[in-house]
Amino acid sequence: MNTLGVQLLLITVVLREHLDKVTRIFMKRPVLAVLLLWAAMQTLFSQTITVSGRITDAENGEMLIGAAVEAVGKQQGKVSNEYGFYSFSLPATGDSITLRFSYLGYEPALRRIKAAPGAITLNVALRPQGSVLEEVVVTANSLEDKVKSTEMSVMTLSAREAKAVPALFGEVDILKILQLKPGITSGTEGTTGFFVRGGGVDQNLIVLDEAVVYNPNHLFGFFSTFNSDAVKDVKIYKGGFPAQYGGRLSSVIDVRMREGNNKEYDVTGGIGLISSRLTVEGPIQRDKSSFIVSGRRTYADLITRSINRANANNPDANLIPDYFFYDLNTKVNFTLSERDRLFLSGYFGRDVFKFNNESFDFLFDWGNATGTARWNHVYGPKLFSNATFTFSDYRYRIRNALQGFSFSLGSNVIDANGKLDFYYQPDNRHAIRFGAQATYHEFRVARLKFGSDDGRINFESGQNFTGMEYALYFADDWSVTNRLKLNYGARISAWQNSPAFYANFEPRISANYTLRDGWTVKGSYARMNQYVHLLASSGLSLPTDIWYPSTQGVRPQVSDQIAAGVQYLYRGRWLITWEGWYKWLDNQVDFIDGAELFGNNNLEGELAIGKGFAYSPLELEIEKRDGRLTGWIGYTLAWVRRGEFADINGGAYFPPRFDTRHNLTVVALYELTRRWQLTASWVYTSGIMAWLPLGRFTFQDVGGAPFQAVVPVYGDRNTFRYPAYMRLDLGIVYRWKTRRSEQDLTLSIYNVTDRRNPFFIFLEPELQRLGDAGQSIQIPTAIRAKQVSLFPILPSLTWNFKF
Repeated sequence: MNTLGVQLLLITVVLREHLDKVTRIFMKRPVLAVLLLWAAMQTLFSQTITVSGRITDAENGEMLIGAAVEAVGKQQGKVSNEYGFYSFSLPATGDSITLRFSYLGYEPALRRIKAAPGAITLNVALRPQGSVLEEVVVTANSLEDKVKSTEMSVMTLSAREAKAVPALFGEVDILKILQLKPGITSGTEGTTGFFVRGGGVDQNLIVLDEAVVYNPNHLFGFFSTFNSDAVKDVKIYKGGFPAQYGGRLSSVIDVRMREGNNKEYDVTGGIGLISSRLTVEGPIQRDKSSFIVSGRRTYADLITRSINRANANNPDANLIPDYFFYDLNTKVNFTLSERDRLFLSGYFGRDVFKFNNESFDFLFDWGNATGTARWNHVYGPKLFSNATFTFSDYRYRIRNALQGFSFSLGSNVIDANGKLDFYYQPDNRHAIRFGAQATYHEFRVARLKFGSDDGRINFESGQNFTGMEYALYFADDWSVTNRLKLNYGARISAWQNSPAFYANFEPRISANYTLRDGWTVKGSYARMNQYVHLLASSGLSLPTDIWYPSTQGVRPQVSDQIAAGVQYLYRGRWLITWEGWYKWLDNQVDFIDGAELFGNNNLEGELAIGKGFAYSPLELEIEKRDGRLTGWIGYTLAWVRRGEFADINGGAYFPPRFDTRHNLTVVALYELTRRWQLTASWVYTSGIMAWLPLGRFTFQDVGGAPFQAVVPVYGDRNTFRYPAYMRLDLGIVYRWKTRRSEQDLTLSIYNVTDRRNPFFIFLEPELQRLGDAGQSIQIPTAIRAKQVSLFPILPSLTWNFKF
């Protein structure tokens, strides 16, 4: 007799002996009866085998995110989550089944199992293909998996691509490379600020190991805070946001640090034109725990200090200010048991600009500090949880002392966050996520102090705020049929800042329908709420920008975004993606004309609240990720508008600074040989918008003094467009190996054509002198716009090594 027959016989015997008692219990508790019937049906008619485990890198033990698992010949598969965990269910036929594990850049692995009822734990380690310097490939899904996924408006970036793309001063910068993707508009020349699908620079949620990074920039935006040697995975969502994310309107940039090699000790680093970096990693207990410490620092200040010391006795010498920045990333992880893992990670970065002499002492420093503690627990083959606590601290400080007087200005935002996330996969058709989180915010806004050393003059201003942010979410990735997949869910968010309280419902849904092999149609809708606001006096992201909470007078920002698209996988190697989208924006925050920012205890009186919208009928990407030639082509055609501000433009809509109509990028990486690689990137962007004065009032003193420009006359906002931005960068990478090391030299040439792109434009009067030598005056005859450019052609050489 087979297993099913034995089970039926046992159930029948039990029911016959206790039939009356069971009937009375079920009549009194019908809900219990339904649940038991459902469990029985699952047992009798849905016999399955569930295979679960973790997928790792065989060389260093790193968890692989988005690795694919499939049953050979059965057209069924799953991918690992962000912690390398997977769960895969199959019918328990009693036959042998072959499972195939794969990940882009790694050799696939086959495992044969017997499909008997029950659960199997199967951990698999994949070995990287070839041997390049970047041992961790930070790419999630292959192109085929990307086509099948319900995710849309999502992009990933590999470490190999990031390190090969030519960079300013040879500094590999993840955020600058994200600017080369469609739908993302860069700020001004060379900066890391970016705008996603018509959103402001503050509407990007940037997290490092789940901790919020409020200002991800160094050197006033020219470099990002992310050291590529410490990064494991980078993923950006431009729309179709998963329910577990919230708090910003336009994008999510999820950056995860590497865990460290738990097999052997490694030392990795690089020496560049303006900075050097060093990473040390290794096992604490082999195969059980590991650590990684990664640091980076510029050294221009060491040179300027030497120059200043050499000119110490020269009274005519102009001293050079000190400037430097540094980063430190640390992480340790422990395998506590087969079911439990603990991760502790931290980041600390700081920029310091200072200048002092006998009578003047100036200091300007700013930076981020984050910490993360995570506990992974596997309850069983179908249920996985992650408990996380994060801490974020961003602050800036300006201090100046001058001949008996002192001045200081600063702002600070602190977050403490706790959250619990669950991943539950009842079967292959559903992957369910749910969880909750709470965040405590503390804001110290524009703290200004001014006084004399003798205490006779003393002035202080600024505001302090606190707030609590809460969220609950649920999402289900549902394979409805072999052709139709849905990801539906919702997020309930709330904000409390006494006496203000806001609660909002944020529905999320995305769909994927396969038309035929290689062709899919996708669509998505997402509502987002943002409870903290960046008060910026320019279109740039500067260290002195102020983060401000939602209050009774400043309501949360809201966005609704719909998107539709088509993907086509050509010959399994070229992925062509078209998307169109429209975004509505409410409660947008801007400054009124002539706003006073510093020393103001009523900042809300300087704010205007309005609306906005943005749309694109064409966001196109052509992507190739394997073979000797890899890279992508991206193009975006978009419009962005803001309006209905009571005190701006008379309420009329106007384009913000980042309304760039056309954005075209081409990135190509070509493996010439195993040692030589050629790289190139080309960018064309319509010029940003600017608000320039239409004219100026002038006056002449009765004594015959020269004319002076005193008051600029402005019209509507942002009616002038800068000249187009265009840049070509080239690079050459040469790699070599010895018995105990892997090394490369990377030559980057930034702005090969030496095009002078505008950094900013200013207006200057042209003056004509009238009269004789004894008595003459200067009369303005015209106002001319003049352009300031930063970077000509800039070559750089970087040496990277691993021992």
